[in-house]
Amino acid sequence: MIKTERFVCNMLQENCYIVSDDSGECVIVDCGAYYEEERKALTSYIRDQQLKPVHLLCTHGHVDHNFGNNTIHDEFGLKPEVHADDVSYMEHLPQQAVQFIGFEPRYDFPPVGKTLADGDEIRFGNHVIHVIHTPGHSRGSVCFYLKDEHLMLTGDTLFKQSIGRTDLHGGSMMQIIQSLRLLAQLPDETVILPGHGPQTTMGEELKSNPFLDR
Repeated sequence: MIKTERFVCNMLQENCYIVSDDSGECVIVDCGAYYEEERKALTSYIRDQQLKPVHLLCTHGHVDHNFGNNTIHDEFGLKPEVHADDVSYMEHLPQQAVQFIGFEPRYDFPPVGKTLADGDEIRFGNHVIHVIHTPGHSRGSVCFYLKDEHLMLTGDTLFKQSIGRTDLHGGSMMQIIQSLRLLAQLPDETVILPGHGPQTTMGEELKSNPFLDR
């Protein structure tokens, strides 16, 4: 049985998720925790639930989804895992922070520990996460799909009734539309956990999202 816990983080209201199962192992997806109370909420939840973090996963390399990577590294020894095409973003997170929020964080970010590719399988506990490369918001954007649980974490590729920006460096409207057409082939009951905003389902998005069709 899968359990997901959402934490809304930082000044851009980014969604960080902790996904765990009955084994006690968990993965942390998009640790955008910036403020101290957000970092404490994450680490306290992990310890209170007696979880063992085994992966720090990144749907893409934008700083609002990675502000808290240093806390996860310091507390649990994990380095971020990101698609190879977004490694360059991860190497320039401080500069991104200046661009997005106007100042540079006063701490160091851990280096990328592993690069991901389309079709990779990430294992934790009794579950497998499938990596789906979905460029468009960034070159290396990915979605994390738990097929058996009908659950997908979409980062900034797909939101409830919307999609991620394509006007940033590395973005492409043509590519994100192609990525959305790929995701649209998944079952209607697939629960979508996006990088910002509320959850939805693939069926709901096929009915109401103007960017999505089969």
